[in-house]
Amino acid sequence: MAKAAIAGLYAIADMAQLEPACLLEAVTQAIVGGATVVQYRDKSPQSSSRLEQAARLTQLCKHHGVPLIVNDDVELAHSVVAAGVHLGREDPPLAQARRRLGSQAIVGISCYNQLERALSAAAEGADYVAFGSFYPSATKPAAQRATLELLREARQRLRIPIVAIGGITPENGGALVAAGADAVAVIQGLFAQVDVCAAAGRYAALFAPRSA
Repeated sequence: MAKAAIAGLYAIADMAQLEPACLLEAVTQAIVGGATVVQYRDKSPQSSSRLEQAARLTQLCKHHGVPLIVNDDVELAHSVVAAGVHLGREDPPLAQARRRLGSQAIVGISCYNQLERALSAAAEGADYVAFGSFYPSATKPAAQRATLELLREARQRLRIPIVAIGGITPENGGALVAAGADAVAVIQGLFAQVDVCAAAGRYAALFAPRSA
């Protein structure tokens, strides 16, 4: 079975932003609205519910034909048979994740504002890379800032999908897509909204084919 393509609205279900009781419904609404990838993100070190939440999300996403990516945790991704894992600079190396999860797993790498890191990740077999933060973000207010120029150069030099993240709205996301982003990753712009489905639709529209 071919891996799912990373493109469109990449919805990050961050448990720092979501009530556990609302998790499945919120993600369902995001998918119905147009999310094509979902990431489960739980940075709390003592969360006893991570396995159950990730397992339920995996099944939900499989039902809708959408890949579930686990943030940071290779073992959790393996345990719930998620579609893949997303790794940052403090996480296990890509090769280790690939050995544990297998060749069909999606492995994404955070590259911040570092093109060389992205080029290395691609050479090592990453399935996609993520750059950001492109705009001010409440989730990571001190994050390194990436630029449209970086995105344009990355698009010229990379042959794997590029995800943009950080403060992205339906209003500013179009510039990122035009510069070469295959997907936009969103947390608060999606899950902090009253109508998650409608919010997802506004982001998904960024990727709709333009009429001639």
